[in-house]
Amino acid sequence: MFCTTSLFAQTQYEYIESDQLGSRELKIQLPRNYEENAEKFYPLILVLDGDFLFEIVAGNVDYTSYWDDMPEALVVGVNQDGTRSDDLFLSDATFFPTQGGAKFYEFLGAELVPFLEENYRVGDFKVAVGHGESANFINFFSFRKVPLFQAYIALSPSMSPYMDTNLKERLTDLKSPLFYYMSTASEDFREERKKISELNTKLETITSDNLFYEFDNFEGLDHYGLVNTSIPNALQHIFLIYQPISRSEYKNYILTLETSPVDYLIEKYEKIKTLFGIEKLILLNDFRAIATAITKNERFEYFKDLGKLARESYPESLLNNYYMGRFYEATGNPKKAMKTYREAYIYQEIDGITKDELLERADRIQAEFGY
Repeated sequence: MFCTTSLFAQTQYEYIESDQLGSRELKIQLPRNYEENAEKFYPLILVLDGDFLFEIVAGNVDYTSYWDDMPEALVVGVNQDGTRSDDLFLSDATFFPTQGGAKFYEFLGAELVPFLEENYRVGDFKVAVGHGESANFINFFSFRKVPLFQAYIALSPSMSPYMDTNLKERLTDLKSPLFYYMSTASEDFREERKKISELNTKLETITSDNLFYEFDNFEGLDHYGLVNTSIPNALQHIFLIYQPISRSEYKNYILTLETSPVDYLIEKYEKIKTLFGIEKLILLNDFRAIATAITKNERFEYFKDLGKLARESYPESLLNNYYMGRFYEATGNPKKAMKTYREAYIYQEIDGITKDELLERADRIQAEFGY
């Protein structure tokens, strides 16, 4: 039995009746245009301590996705005001969830996530966020044979005994990609800061193609102040590959490639699909970056592959004609280049590339070679 009360256009409170815990309150922020994009599925970001942590996570997700630095996501906060101690209770013997902690663990994995998947368009990629004791608690979901979450944001975790050893062992033996972000600060609780630093030392030694680990140690911040800075850094870490090609990526990676820069672009978007389950349209920004690299390195033969990719991505535009014309010009086929530029007249202009520009290129070739 579920009861829903809308607050704003994209944010709402919900109450879920749990067999384990009774009635529990959720905060839910839907992605912009969620209702209009009826076929689209979204990553889930589940926030423990939702009574104080939800708004800062939801705000950062909305802002970051607005600029396309991460995919739009469904953000769900689990309010724990008055229940936190019971929810996160661990055994004094095994230091695993027991009593209220075991019920809360089952609630999250066996009730809440399935409920969200049934009632919202939740994709395969899921992120867990916690602070202090709840940051320690989310780690237990990574111990599953198939982790419930594919990314973990642990803000100043108050670690239980043996967590460092267990977590290192688990993250060393991953069978699928997993993102892990952890933070502390110079004014964090002294004992917690020490344990976090020791865990970081262990995690930094892991060499695994499936682990994407990031650690922040902020100067001048305390246990609570570090949250503001950690959240955007964590989102940046998890969704880095989703972002448009940056200047540093262009300069440090693409320009130095010995292999095809077009293959690099294709692989980038295939990884986005594999990691996040999202088929993202290749950005015009990224086409420009690859084209600039091809020109700068004078590897004009790659314009042919870029043109093919442009036709697949923007079939109604003249982008394919532009790149194919560049290919024919640079590889000694000016007549074919001239024809290709002129054929662009029936297609739509795109990204500042105009029909007039391509016709001028065709006229220049005609005048130069006397066709």
